[in-house]
Amino acid sequence: MILLAVLLLPIYEGATAFTLPNPLLSTSSTTTIGWNSHRNSPLLPRPNDNHNQHKINPTFVLHSTTSPSLSPGIAAIDKVNDEIEGLLCQIRKKPYFRMYSVDMLASCEYFPQEMFECYSSTCEIYPIDEEDIPEDIRTFDMDEHQFELDGWARWDMPSEDYYDTIQYPEEFTGYDGAEIWRFIHERIAFSDDEMVTDTPSLTIDGYDSDSWKADFNKAVSGLHSMISAQIVRGIDKKITAEEEFEDDCAWTDPKVEFERRLSPSGETPQALENLYFTYMLLLSAVRAARDRLLMDCDAGKIDAEAAKSLREVLDYPLLDDDTIDSASKRLHDHAVRDKASLDTLWEARMRTRDLFRVMNCVQCNKCRFHGKIATMGLSTAFQLLLGRSGEGGDVKRVHRVELAALMTTLSKFSTAVKYCREMSASS
Repeated sequence: MILLAVLLLPIYEGATAFTLPNPLLSTSSTTTIGWNSHRNSPLLPRPNDNHNQHKINPTFVLHSTTSPSLSPGIAAIDKVNDEIEGLLCQIRKKPYFRMYSVDMLASCEYFPQEMFECYSSTCEIYPIDEEDIPEDIRTFDMDEHQFELDGWARWDMPSEDYYDTIQYPEEFTGYDGAEIWRFIHERIAFSDDEMVTDTPSLTIDGYDSDSWKADFNKAVSGLHSMISAQIVRGIDKKITAEEEFEDDCAWTDPKVEFERRLSPSGETPQALENLYFTYMLLLSAVRAARDRLLMDCDAGKIDAEAAKSLREVLDYPLLDDDTIDSASKRLHDHAVRDKASLDTLWEARMRTRDLFRVMNCVQCNKCRFHGKIATMGLSTAFQLLLGRSGEGGDVKRVHRVELAALMTTLSKFSTAVKYCREMSASS
């Protein structure tokens, strides 16, 4: 059985996500596409940079990346991430951001599967009681059920079944998602022949070529890195709680798993850089949605308690720090670079929909639930930052469930970055 791993740790509980290591990585050259690329990426800190750490006082920072333009944004995040994570923690406890109507019975549409019961009782989730669903949330979701057929996102149709991320937080379930991630990286991410350029001098690779398709790959890789970080943290949490692992569980040492999955010397040397890249995209997208979120607060669509916590995040200086714009600016500039880029941008919309739908192939229900939230959060970020023309989407057309998923996914990345910094410091 090809399993999926475990879920995306909430800030308030700490757990894991449904992901797995990158088993298909090879020792190919840096021109290889996708998750095989950049095995020799210069992500290790330069010795001469160590004396600079006191200036920004981070536990961890990437001093050298394959994309130097990202370095200031990475440093800005590392300075304040622990603080903003605490604010995001409060948001995730509010009903507006924690309740989702998800189709847990949808079939896998991408490859044949044998049906297996999850090996762990932690895989299962159940709908919350109907009386516990705020009526306004149910009303918003029913009123906003329509979508564009070729839009960026296509959430499950609302039903009477709602699931609560507080009741079912992400945790280490031991469910392995190798087959899912293989499909994502080989079929949903773009390959080298899809990034061919008429300019011979431009480098063609999976993450850093002069193409929005490479940016898309980098963002998806960042999503994978976030989930990997949450898995490792879940393993750590399980050990701290002195809980027993299943006899056949292959992942029991958090330091070993961190080195393998996320370190510059591991299977994906750019894993941490890509984690920050996607985090920056999400921060920029939240800033783009700020006026809409504040308008919903003023109109009472977001209850007063949740609005108070949300305003603290939306007022946080990091959202207005110009250095975090490097990721979204790069994505924008590539998208509008020429007519060929604009004419093919529809492919990104198609693939974000596939990214969401492939979560129906996850056979751990808790993993499926949190996987859908995370992929919806990422697709909402693309929708806000690019829209249909590369110049950004209409925030007024974004639904409640998309805004909630965007904020929840931002908090998942914040937690992942915090944990990676802690692990890097300890090692």
